Amino acid sequence: MSTPVDDPLSRERSHLSASRSALRAMREDVEALDITDVTANWVNAEVLARQIEERIKALADLSDTPLFFGRLDYLHAPGAEQAEGADGERFYIGRRHVHDHDGDPMVIDWRAPVSQPFYRASKKDPMDVALRRRFGYTRGDITAYEDEHLSDPAEASRTSKLLQQEIERPRVGPMRDIVATIQPEQDEIVRSGLSGTVCVQGGPGTGKTAVGLHRVAYLLYAHRERLARTGTLVIGPNRSFLHYIEQVLPALGELAVQQATVDDLVAHVEIKGTDDATAAVVKGDARLARVLRRALYAHVTMPTEPVVVVRGSRRWRIPAYELEELVRELLDRDIRYGAAREALPQRIAHAVLVQMERSGEAPDDRVQDAVARNSAVKAAVKAVWPAVDPAKLVLRLLSDAEFLAVHAEGILDEDEQKAILWAKPARSVKSAKWSAADAVLIDEATDLIQRTHSLGHVVLDEAQDLSPMQYRAVGRRCTTGSATVLGDLAQGTTPWATRGWQEALTHLGKPEALVEELTAGFRVPTDVITYASRLLPHIAPGLTPVVSIRENPGHFEVRPVSGPKDVVEACRELLRHEGSTGLIAADARVPELAEALEQAGIPYLGPGEETTVDTRLTLVPASLAKGLEYDYVVLDEPRAVVDGEPDERTGLRRLYVALTRAVSGLIVTHAAGLPPQLASTTLR
Repeated sequence: MSTPVDDPLSRERSHLSASRSALRAMREDVEALDITDVTANWVNAEVLARQIEERIKALADLSDTPLFFGRLDYLHAPGAEQAEGADGERFYIGRRHVHDHDGDPMVIDWRAPVSQPFYRASKKDPMDVALRRRFGYTRGDITAYEDEHLSDPAEASRTSKLLQQEIERPRVGPMRDIVATIQPEQDEIVRSGLSGTVCVQGGPGTGKTAVGLHRVAYLLYAHRERLARTGTLVIGPNRSFLHYIEQVLPALGELAVQQATVDDLVAHVEIKGTDDATAAVVKGDARLARVLRRALYAHVTMPTEPVVVVRGSRRWRIPAYELEELVRELLDRDIRYGAAREALPQRIAHAVLVQMERSGEAPDDRVQDAVARNSAVKAAVKAVWPAVDPAKLVLRLLSDAEFLAVHAEGILDEDEQKAILWAKPARSVKSAKWSAADAVLIDEATDLIQRTHSLGHVVLDEAQDLSPMQYRAVGRRCTTGSATVLGDLAQGTTPWATRGWQEALTHLGKPEALVEELTAGFRVPTDVITYASRLLPHIAPGLTPVVSIRENPGHFEVRPVSGPKDVVEACRELLRHEGSTGLIAADARVPELAEALEQAGIPYLGPGEETTVDTRLTLVPASLAKGLEYDYVVLDEPRAVVDGEPDERTGLRRLYVALTRAVSGLIVTHAAGLPPQLASTTLR
């Protein structure tokens, strides 16, 4: 029997087809652009060609991604502040704007003001929306729809089945956007202004990473011209994490956002060594910034000799006391070491010009520049304010006990100084076995000498693991911009993990930032998050536990096993379900489990490698699990995860992270006893 022509689902499919055709026409229009006669030179032509290429990419129609996911029917025409629309007008909400050949919108960008009620409207506040329609998709085709009559008091509020299905939909491959499922509390953060820094404390499954990425997409929409000039950056904890999230922004049409780790930002030297926990904690302490500053400015010495500048038959003499006044004035101005050093020869030259003018000469700027380049002036500047290489400065601090003691006096005690001194001093910057914490010190010293370039907006994810000095390094990249800081204090797994957000934000240089807390869990099943939350009193007392709002309770089991074969069998069971599976284990146990998987003939991937339909199992060392998600997880030997860390609290936090990576089901396998913090409470 044929589908009636006026069938709503048929009409929506027709609109989707027409929208795809319109998007294709928009792309073809850009591809057909001829820039031969509109560019002044080859540089302009290259820039314009690159912009066109990026625009073509942004207009790509991803066949498996729905072009729109919702619809709004308004009761009345929006007011003056929402000029779009007329009485009874309808808007389709999607990932990007699509218009027809007349310029009329067929799909409205989810970031547009008129789209906001799709996320915020409710029975209590309908925001003049008569109907909100959500669409269900299968491989990019509309297969269902669901209506909410927000202005009809007779219709009871209910949970959206399509929303729940989208949230719980199995995943294969990298992280997806959540643009169709953004919740009101998330939307408030996403649409917060560019000028303010926002810190989001969110437990597992609350969507904080997605919120941060969607905020970037929103800011690029609302402030595109400004951010095109100043730049945006997403900072993640490691390359595996960045690979996992890298497709979210391109799926929303945003291609210009850079991604990096903190180690990438401070890559001034090659990392060849590691620090023990004690040394790393001291090196990551913000007090090291004061030590570095002291050591740097100790190179400035007050002049004891005059400067004599010879020009032709005349000699111009600047006495030592006047030179000292110039040096002290620059020190008092508290400008960068390098900038002050560059200014000093001009200050000396100006003093010479004053003498010239008093003697009746009329020197101009060219004379001042010539005096500033005079060999006597250069020699004086070199003696008083010498050039300093930041890596060599750090090298000397870590190698020379006496030099460190002088500049750390009253800041670091003797034990702390001993902790960071190298047992065997390096001969040169190149031969030194620099650690990741050393590179951050070099970055601090580099900024003391020359100002670091600031971006318009920075997203910092998994921020709870950063040291104060790492926060400072990130803060330098957004001194004139804003930031979105994302993290969970309960998931801090470094010895220097963040103790509180206000302290962290102060180190970042954003003490006025707004701190928001997300406590509604969309991804982790109720039984799993309840089990993991047993650890909270031991790892983050006072932190609000996540409350799962999932209707599907998911699968959860704690299973005693006798060895790796039983762990492999648990993986095999979960692989029978649709979606991805992660086998998470203490780092030391990964080789044994890898061998067991190979013997069983089960293919697997490493963290960051993209899952496929044929290979859906990832073997994950616990140290790399943070930020990753899998539909199903087998967590091997919780006690080994705890014991793999330098202290119990860090180990329990690592275990909390591992327990909360599952979206649909978790099997905890153990041959040894469970940590008492898990075993002490009876399961519900």
